[in-house]
Amino acid sequence: MGLERHGGSCGAGDGPNGVPKLMDLLDEPVPGVGTYEDFNTIDWVREKSKDRDRHREIATKSKESVLALMKSISDAFSGWLLMLLVGLMSGALAGGIDISAHWMTDLKEGVCLNGFWFNHEHCCWNSNETTFQERDKCPNWKSWAELIVGTNDGPFAYIMNYLMYVCWALLFSFLAVSLVRAFAPYACGSGIPEIKTILSGFIIRGYLGKWTLVIKTITLVLAVSSGLSLGKEGPLVHVACCCANILCHLFTKYRRNEAKRREVLSAAAAVGVSVAFGAPIGGVLFSLEEVSYYFPLKTLWRSFFAALVAAFTLRSINPFGNSRLVLFYVEFHSPWHLLELIPFVLLGIFGGIWGAFFIRANIAWCRRRKTTRLGHYPVLEVLVVTAVTALLAFPNSYTRMSTSELISELFNDCGLLDSSQLCNYANVSVTKSSSNALPDRPAGQDVYTAMWQLSLALVFKMLITVVTFGMKVPSGLFIPSMAVGAIAGRLLGVGMEQLAYYHHDWVIFRGWCSPGADCITPGLYAMVGAAACLGGVTRMTVSLVVIMFELTGGLEYIVPLMAATMTSKWVADALGREGIYEAHIRLNGYPFLEPKEEFSHKTLAMDVMRPRRSDPPLSVITQDGMSVEDVESLIAETSYSGFPVVVSHESQRLVGFVQRRDLVISIENARQRQEGVVSASRIFFTEYTPPQPPNSPPPLKLRGIMDLSPFTVTDHTAMDIVVDIFRKLGLRQCLVTHNGRLLGIITKKDILKHMAQMANRDPDSILFN
Repeated sequence: MGLERHGGSCGAGDGPNGVPKLMDLLDEPVPGVGTYEDFNTIDWVREKSKDRDRHREIATKSKESVLALMKSISDAFSGWLLMLLVGLMSGALAGGIDISAHWMTDLKEGVCLNGFWFNHEHCCWNSNETTFQERDKCPNWKSWAELIVGTNDGPFAYIMNYLMYVCWALLFSFLAVSLVRAFAPYACGSGIPEIKTILSGFIIRGYLGKWTLVIKTITLVLAVSSGLSLGKEGPLVHVACCCANILCHLFTKYRRNEAKRREVLSAAAAVGVSVAFGAPIGGVLFSLEEVSYYFPLKTLWRSFFAALVAAFTLRSINPFGNSRLVLFYVEFHSPWHLLELIPFVLLGIFGGIWGAFFIRANIAWCRRRKTTRLGHYPVLEVLVVTAVTALLAFPNSYTRMSTSELISELFNDCGLLDSSQLCNYANVSVTKSSSNALPDRPAGQDVYTAMWQLSLALVFKMLITVVTFGMKVPSGLFIPSMAVGAIAGRLLGVGMEQLAYYHHDWVIFRGWCSPGADCITPGLYAMVGAAACLGGVTRMTVSLVVIMFELTGGLEYIVPLMAATMTSKWVADALGREGIYEAHIRLNGYPFLEPKEEFSHKTLAMDVMRPRRSDPPLSVITQDGMSVEDVESLIAETSYSGFPVVVSHESQRLVGFVQRRDLVISIENARQRQEGVVSASRIFFTEYTPPQPPNSPPPLKLRGIMDLSPFTVTDHTAMDIVVDIFRKLGLRQCLVTHNGRLLGIITKKDILKHMAQMANRDPDSILFN
């Protein structure tokens, strides 16, 4: 604690009445000084200067001895070691979550006789009797109907499988919501809105704690396996940040400095996306574009390293069993044509409209949950939504399968060996025997059936995701959003393919689509649609395109992805400025200054500062005229998080700023450890202690806990500049002066309230201490 040490050493030995002893005590850092209470904002400027002092001290000592030099080297290396540990731990947890979720999802449909711990795919791999044509059928895998009634055919067997599917889904979701409620209420939701708020400097104690990590990991597997319309990708960012926060406690540098810890959490957000999608570069860009508030170049390198380690760890575990890191590997055989940009842009428009609709509908539903009796029954809500989801999902094979499997099937390009219903085209005459690619061909009956099923699945997914996101279970939004876009894209792709087949002589197809050629790839449309819908909901652009091509391996389709993503962002922004995470931050009232939002109003600092004209005067502390009793009564009567220190009540000349928590801790500490400190003892914030009258109790010198350089602006500073200063420096508060005299104070809460008033929103909805 550099500030405390420097302050304590000033004027040691001045004045009578045991002052030297007091100065020695203050030379030692007081435990708790410089820390923050729950639901408070950190002071970035103070944390950075504290780290600079610590660094300077280590650099000075390193020249004195070999041991100090070794400590200096280990201090410099500790950041990279921490990143290595975060990457390893997050990669291992993500691999475990993937394997467990895959097994438990298949458990709803049947069980493996070789070993109940095998999922359907691994069970059939181990069987010698599995044929290539019927790769999903093997004697070792038994459906619940086969086990209970002895056959898998007939209406009774169907009802039995249906019943077991619903029962398993209800059991998994009940366990998930019960564990969240009982042990870690912070483990619900995706976690990204809260992580954005924490990275902006807010403190939510326990949000990244041990219990949250354990319960989130277990309940994430249960929630995904229950078949609810949610993904595990958003919550994996929360899991990675929990790992980083816990591992930070192993290193003093990060344990004691909130700003340094947030640099590690920014890198952890990149790790979360890296292990969620197998997209390390996309993860780094996601952290930079979407989550982080403060992202120096050093954090960029460390994020890159941590994402690399995490991706390598996940690849070593090989949870998908295909030796590939990517979730949906695609191999399209035909290039896209320039004219196809028109349907790609149409998918972008659809993604933007759906994104804006989804945000409005979901926020309206979540607000209803918060303000009505619905919010009092989270377990019942989860069970009802699970029951509805399972009952409606089972009859349709595209909603029954897990969402990741569905997306994989929709991205798939139909080849010669595909047994999928989507690839069952009529009278295929194979002309290109050398490759796995097939020419355009007429759709068979199975394809039309699949189109109807997909259309129903699209409506179902669009509606059920609105209700599911935000329930009291871990729920990500990436995969459900991509599923909606992929279904819409595949439908459009098959439509375009049939149009090209039957009307290849039309002007738009004539130049590039000859009969028997393979010119339209429906899987590519699904991929572009998935990116468009995810972009419409989250408003990501650069990071989304990189995640999509890393996710699929489709590097040459970067232009269609960019066109659709950009269109969807423009359309969604035209219908509503906020992405889903910003909307949830505002709904929960978190004190978050959105860096992307422009402040365009012509107000001045004097219009926003407190006290207002009708308010009582500002509560201040004088540098040498107050007793312990005066300060304690000021603290008891007010709830402010800090007080300006002035020369005197008459002059109001500013000396510094002192935090309420530091004052309370320092006075308590002095009462316990310093003899003679009583309520009548004077408190000094001056450099030298003035002479005391004889027999007066020993004074308290607290200059060490005072911020000697609080940030100030004049009363005529434009508010857009003040807002910019708060964003870029991460300030908690800023003092307003006029010709050197203190006039008032602007806190982050005042700015957020002012911005809410300007936007005609309720200014009292902001949760802030």
